[in-house]
Amino acid sequence: MLLAAGAGTRFAGPTPKLLAEVDGRPLVAHAVEHAAAADLDALIVVTGATEVASVLPPGSVELPNPRWAEGQATSLAVAIRWADVHGFEAVVVGLADQPGVPEAAWRAVAAATSAPIAVATYHGRRGHPVRLDRGVWDRLPTTGDAGARSLLAASPELVREVPCEGDPTDVDTVEDLARWR
Repeated sequence: MLLAAGAGTRFAGPTPKLLAEVDGRPLVAHAVEHAAAADLDALIVVTGATEVASVLPPGSVELPNPRWAEGQATSLAVAIRWADVHGFEAVVVGLADQPGVPEAAWRAVAAATSAPIAVATYHGRRGHPVRLDRGVWDRLPTTGDAGARSLLAASPELVREVPCEGDPTDVDTVEDLARWR
């Protein structure tokens, strides 16, 4: 599941952040490509501020979040509701503004089933994607901009870190984008 609903308000470019070009393609296309290549059970993309349907591959599911402006937790809640209704036992969640998270990270985190929460680490720093078993879904925030971060901090005994290769840096500003070009 990719969270792609935010407006990217810190990004002061001529286009919406997710549509800004990196290597000739929209920023969001890189994250979508890597998540899709991991070949997990479903590719769910939660959208909101920016129309990104044109970069989604066939078979992916776009979930609009009408409350996207209220924070990332609302997008995570949309994804969790969908997963619950469709009988999933876990979700793997990433962010659409992280072009350097490779498919191998998605696969490694998805395969880490020995703990209720698995989180990718890059050179010892936690990042995305994050795998969340059904048993922790009711403990996730539904408002605010923290996503699952607060649960990871409050319940370290539930978390397994998964060392991954790649770069989890997210693009928040035009300067961040320049580093990827």
